[in-house]
Amino acid sequence: MLDQIARHGNIDLSIKIKGDLQIDEHHTVEDVAITLGEAILKALGGKKGIERYSFMLPMDDCLAQVALDFGGRPWLVWEVEFMREKVGEMPSELFFHFFKSFSDNAKCNLNIKCEGQNEHHKIEAIFKAFAKAVRIAVKQTENYNLPTTKEVYDRYS
Repeated sequence: MLDQIARHGNIDLSIKIKGDLQIDEHHTVEDVAITLGEAILKALGGKKGIERYSFMLPMDDCLAQVALDFGGRPWLVWEVEFMREKVGEMPSELFFHFFKSFSDNAKCNLNIKCEGQNEHHKIEAIFKAFAKAVRIAVKQTENYNLPTTKEVYDRYS
């Protein structure tokens, strides 16, 4: 799924993970999401000139909707239900935790909804839609202003 983020988000992404997988996947998944969120936040710098907002993606029987805002306020809305305990070898509960950790550390508002029957298709559609949403939101605009109508303070410089 990280490959989906890299490919569909047009992100040069190389991740090397050494986790405590002998215990379980939880901390490894969490640490990857935290690190990815922090890296994107750092790469955005002052956020001047970015689109800021963003994606809906159909995949076979599924429809994934991912909207995000790199406005600086972390929040996650997760409207996804899985009928299986695992998708592949990944515990289903860790997908929510991945995106929550990302949102907290990228300081973005993230809204994810998905419906469908096939669990693999649902999570693949979510990751692809997430990648597209990131790609759209970080795209540079033609003007180099901070994308907000609120008063701008030095903390954005």
